Amino acid sequence: MSKTLAKEFAQLSLDFDGASFNIITANQWRQLSGQPYFISSTYFDLAGLTMDDKTLFFEGATIQEVLPPVNTPATAGNIIQVADIMCSTPLTDTEAASFLLGGNFSGPASSTLTFDQTIYGRVRTFNADLDNLASGYMIALGDNQLGSLESTASDRIYCYRVVFFSGVPCRFDVYPARYILRANAKEEPEFEYLMRLKRSYELQNEPDRD
Repeated sequence: MSKTLAKEFAQLSLDFDGASFNIITANQWRQLSGQPYFISSTYFDLAGLTMDDKTLFFEGATIQEVLPPVNTPATAGNIIQVADIMCSTPLTDTEAASFLLGGNFSGPASSTLTFDQTIYGRVRTFNADLDNLASGYMIALGDNQLGSLESTASDRIYCYRVVFFSGVPCRFDVYPARYILRANAKEEPEFEYLMRLKRSYELQNEPDRD
């Protein structure tokens, strides 16, 4: 039987004075080493679904939101990038931030996350536009989705939301998000399951990478 799983991320509200950031909603968010990257993380606990030697097959994934980011005072040229990541291996904050540059493609900018490890990924870029300054809402310049929906025997799917800001002093708000996974736990041939379980264990126990 298919199950719908959901995890929510809190709103991110920031004040930028031109030199430093003040995270107003600091309960779930953290800044990356003084850089303009802000990260929140959680995970889906799949232990109840993958018991009895079952493999979890994903049928779909999506992100739900209510509004685009807001920039106050709205200033043309300000940019916000948002990455949403669901993956089968844990990431350091640096790796999660790198997803905004290289996604899960091979190369020097990659976050080291592979296509197979990425259950679902989405990267969007928003810009404060002259024609829309009065509203305060930012306009989407790009919306790119990437991921494999690869099956797993792991008991966790790791979730990361990364926000990057570039621009002049302002306050900005990135509204809450809900991550949705639709999955079905099924039995598969013993050899395939054992190999998948071995791979899941290796991914979750890799040494931390800075």
